[in-house]
Amino acid sequence: MAHRVDSPRVINIADLRLLARRRLPRVAFDYIDGGADGEVTLRENCRVFDDVLFRPRCAVSAPADLRTTVLGHELALPFALAPVGSSRMFYPRGEVVAAGAAGDAGTAYTLSTLSGCRVDEVGAGTKGPLWYQLYLVGGRDVASAGLERAMKAGASALFVTIDTAVAGLRERDFRNGTKELLTRNPWTMLPYVHQFLVRPRWLAGFIGDGGLMNFPNVVLKDGPMSYADVGAALEQSTVCWADLRWIREIWKGPIVIKGLMIGDDARRAVDEGAQGVVVSNHGGRQLDCVYPTLRALPEVVAAVNGQCEVLLDGGIRRGTDIAKALCMGARAVLIGRAYAYGLGAGGGAGVARAIQILRADLIRALKLLGCPSVAELDESYVTYPAEWRPAPQDRAGAGVK
Repeated sequence: MAHRVDSPRVINIADLRLLARRRLPRVAFDYIDGGADGEVTLRENCRVFDDVLFRPRCAVSAPADLRTTVLGHELALPFALAPVGSSRMFYPRGEVVAAGAAGDAGTAYTLSTLSGCRVDEVGAGTKGPLWYQLYLVGGRDVASAGLERAMKAGASALFVTIDTAVAGLRERDFRNGTKELLTRNPWTMLPYVHQFLVRPRWLAGFIGDGGLMNFPNVVLKDGPMSYADVGAALEQSTVCWADLRWIREIWKGPIVIKGLMIGDDARRAVDEGAQGVVVSNHGGRQLDCVYPTLRALPEVVAAVNGQCEVLLDGGIRRGTDIAKALCMGARAVLIGRAYAYGLGAGGGAGVARAIQILRADLIRALKLLGCPSVAELDESYVTYPAEWRPAPQDRAGAGVK
């Protein structure tokens, strides 16, 4: 395969993954690619889409309109870019580059609190909506100041992640020497340095971009939070339902709760005034052996009863995956690894290629389904296992589309 993201032989997200693997040092690639513990949920997030089958209408000419509205924004695509922390590690100015590609495609970009570029830089670098994802690292005062900066930069929606009471055990990171590399002790780092030396193009870009980044959106008393093991910081800053009250006093736009998997939590999010929820298991990077997100989607859709928008992330690799999620009640999906592979493979051109691949897949799927627009996708176009359907007490209604 050619080492260019715009090669005609790069036809799917798996091809971008291979290119990213060739360009990135192992510690950076596995940060994107890996999951928690035995990576059961990581694999199931992708595999579960095979359990949903299509029911097409034939002899139909369908225009394949992909436009939708999410959190008050008209998007050209029913998918947006999910928050992916440390994206600057994959490509120079990674968050700005990815946000720019999202805006050019007419969709939204979600910036992680734990990013390597300032929120105002990212906001200035995109023509599309900017959403901000919140961790409470540094405590309430630090987070409050971060929210003020995000609003000033034009971020229009806040995604509050609730599934990180502690960081999951990502075994690949330990084996690749992440902890040792962060000590900056030459003797401790030495056994792991070779993985950078065999990727000279990446290394040149990394050094040219300033080397090991900090977290400029987490401003502590002595300056931006340094790049270190964030596990301890997350453990000291668990988001609880009560936190939404003071967050809501600061944030003036829509609030979305990200990282819930059951109907009870979805109903609680609605009760707390959330305008949206994201069915998410953190890409299989937190608690292993939980439901894949598509399996959990029907319960959450029924639980919110149309009172807020339902998004989904996890395992999206093809346009048909997006179509299946929309058929089952999601307003839109967030893609994470799918565009991160593109970013790691070739920067902005790689992200644009990932978006292009998914867009073309989805147009093809709609035309073959005989469905004129993503707004008209519903359960009549799919069949899925009966046991996925929510229990009677959760069948309050179907989600908004």
